[in-house]
Amino acid sequence: MTVRRVVTGMDESGKSVFVSDGPVPNSHAFESMPGQAQVRVWFTPDLPSGTIPETEPTDNHGPVVPGPGGASFVIVSYAPESVMMSPGFDPDAAGQEMASYAPDLAEVFEPDGMHRTRSVDYGVVLEGELWLELDDGAQVLLTQGDTVVQLAARHAWRNKTQAPATVAFVLTGAGASVVS
Repeated sequence: MTVRRVVTGMDESGKSVFVSDGPVPNSHAFESMPGQAQVRVWFTPDLPSGTIPETEPTDNHGPVVPGPGGASFVIVSYAPESVMMSPGFDPDAAGQEMASYAPDLAEVFEPDGMHRTRSVDYGVVLEGELWLELDDGAQVLLTQGDTVVQLAARHAWRNKTQAPATVAFVLTGAGASVVS
């Protein structure tokens, strides 16, 4: 998945300028889960600043979830569940790949995909459909254009179709008291 990213900022004189315009430099299509991908659009580890960063703020092998006050803009393509149910699926390889490309998420994922992060997440379904599942098995279907506000609840994403589904998320880092 190729995503164009336009970044603006202020130069030394206070004039608005285009800082960059081009493909997002850090993304990954998961080899162990065909259809699964992540595009790291922007990452602010803690309180944001209007200063132009000296180095690229995204990292394919760094955290996805920011610290308190930070933000992460990521686009995720979810593989169909049939990929994980196929006879050739290797859960160990998938776990290793997740640990390499989203280490903080790999730490909180349970074997069934349920997880909880220290963040408040805002998402919009860009393509396809996904089921959002909560602790007690309750599920809701989200389709293109639907939005979700995830207040640090334990959840899982279920793609019950035969095609990938894509969601754009902004994760905002929450304090330690959010997750016990």
